[in-house]
Amino acid sequence: MRPSIFLPLIMVLWGIVMTTMGLVHDFSGLAAARWFLGVAEAGLFPGVNYYLSCWYKRTELGIRAAIFFSAAAVAGSFGGLLAAAIAKMAGVGGKPGWAWIFILEGLATIVVGAVSYWMVHDFPDDAKFLSVDDRARVHRRLKSDNQSSAEHEEFKMAYFWASVKDWKTWAFATIYMGCDGALYAFSLFLPTIIAELGFKSTTANLLTVPPYAAAAVLTIIVGWTADRTGKRGLCNIFTPLIGIAGFSMLLGSTNPHVKYAGTFLGALGIYPCISNTISWAANNVEGVYKRGVTIGFVIGWGNLNGVVSSNIYRAQDRPNFRPGHSIVLAYMVCFLLGGSIVTHFALENENKKRLAGKRDARIVGMTPAEIELLGDKRPDFIYTT
Repeated sequence: MRPSIFLPLIMVLWGIVMTTMGLVHDFSGLAAARWFLGVAEAGLFPGVNYYLSCWYKRTELGIRAAIFFSAAAVAGSFGGLLAAAIAKMAGVGGKPGWAWIFILEGLATIVVGAVSYWMVHDFPDDAKFLSVDDRARVHRRLKSDNQSSAEHEEFKMAYFWASVKDWKTWAFATIYMGCDGALYAFSLFLPTIIAELGFKSTTANLLTVPPYAAAAVLTIIVGWTADRTGKRGLCNIFTPLIGIAGFSMLLGSTNPHVKYAGTFLGALGIYPCISNTISWAANNVEGVYKRGVTIGFVIGWGNLNGVVSSNIYRAQDRPNFRPGHSIVLAYMVCFLLGGSIVTHFALENENKKRLAGKRDARIVGMTPAEIELLGDKRPDFIYTT
C-alpha cells in the first residue's frame, strides 16, 4: 500500500483498539485487545523509517530517524505524568482511571491518524506538493547517492527473497535484538528503583523523566554525528559501552542511588543505537521493496525479544533483578556490541574488494537496466560502515 494509506490506516486501527482496551470487562477481553494492539502498531516504526529512507540521501537519514525515535523517548518521559493526570478521572462514567487512559489516548490517536492522511505524501516521483522541477531535483539527489528509491518498482517476490538471502539482513537483526532486549527492560525495573529511593506518586513519575530525556538528546547527537562522519558502525560500537557500564552498575550495586545513576547510563547507551542501527541497515540495502522487507525483518526480530525481557524480570528477583540485568548485559555485549564490530569490519572488507575491482565481474555483459536491478550488489555501491 502507498505510505499515505498504510501509515494513517494503522494509526486509526491502533487508536480504535486502544480505545476498546478501556471498554473491556475482564482480563480475557483486555488480553485479546492487547494482542490486536500489537498487530496494529507493529508496522508504524519500520514503516516510518522505510518511508524516510525513500526521501533522503544516506548521509541525511540518521538525524531524521533519530528525531523520530527521540519522540518515543520523550513520550516515555511524560507518558507517566499524562497517565497520572488522566487516572484522576476514576469514577467518571462508572469507569476506573486506567480505563480512561486507554479511551482518551486511543481517541487522540484516531484523530491524529485520520488527519495524517492529508499530511503524508507518497514517493518523490509523484509528490503533489512538489513542482515538476522539485521532483526532478529530489530524484537527481537520490540518484547521485546511488539510490533508486525515487522510482516506483513493481513488487516481485524476488525482492523478498533477495532480503532473506542477504547476510546483512540477519547481521542487522542480530544487532537490533541487542538494542531491543535492553530497551524493553527499562519499563520493567525503573519503577522499582524509584520506589527504593522512597518516592511515590507525582514525584516518582517525575523521576522517570530525566533518563529518557537525556537519552533523547544523545540519540539526536549520535544521529547527527553518524550522518556527518558516515561511520554508523563506529557509533554503534562506542555508544553501547556507556550502556554496558550502566547495566554493570545495576548488576553490581544494591545502593538505589547508584542504580538510578546506572539507568541514566543504560538509557544513554541503548536509545541512540535503536535509530542508528535502523539507519545503518537502511543505508546498506538498495531497492525500495528489498529495503522495506529488510527493515521489517530487523525491527520484527528485535521486537520479539520483548518476550524475553518481560520474562526475565520476575517479581521474586526484586529489587536487584540480578538474572534480568545479567541477561540484558549479555545481550548488549554479545549482540549489540559484538554484532556491530563484526558487521563493521565485514562491510569495510567488502568495500575494499569493490574499490579494488574484485566485484566488477558481476556486471560483465549486463545492460545498464540490469545493473541497476542489482541494487546494493552493484560493484559501485559502497557500503556505509
